[in-house]
Amino acid sequence: MKIPRIAWAAYGFAALVVIFDQLTKAWVLNGLGLRIEGESHAILPPLFNVTLVHNLGVSFGLFGDGSGRWMLSLFSVMVAGLLGWWATRTDRRLLVSAIGLVIGGALGNVIDRVRFGYVIDFLDFSGTHVFPWVFNIADSAISIGVVLLILDSLQAERAAKVGLAAEKS
Repeated sequence: MKIPRIAWAAYGFAALVVIFDQLTKAWVLNGLGLRIEGESHAILPPLFNVTLVHNLGVSFGLFGDGSGRWMLSLFSVMVAGLLGWWATRTDRRLLVSAIGLVIGGALGNVIDRVRFGYVIDFLDFSGTHVFPWVFNIADSAISIGVVLLILDSLQAERAAKVGLAAEKS
């Protein structure tokens, strides 16, 4: 099977996300030397700190006891695979970008689950009193990717409506 050029863009985005995610986590562990969960390094106090959190679950503490480690890893790899396949079936740039971000984020967190048994989270904006969760680059990529998926869907829907209206005229 020949992989379309645009799909390689999704895979490139995914690779960049994984690399950046893993480098920032290595920096937190080795560069800043944070080892104990809850240990923190002030960056822009009180708004932003780097705080080490061992996330045993997924968003908002689901499966927080670590029981879902392998199930979550397998699920994330399956989702990344399906999205990788989807990237070969589209020609929309925004969709390909979104797919790449989600794949990269999912795989970045899988690497942590396999290596450590938990995901390393460290971006702490809780001092803003707006966003209480600690997250990482992979989580950010997934969130941005999902927003882009929604935007792409809305654009595609609008384009389809415009196309139907033009046909009826």
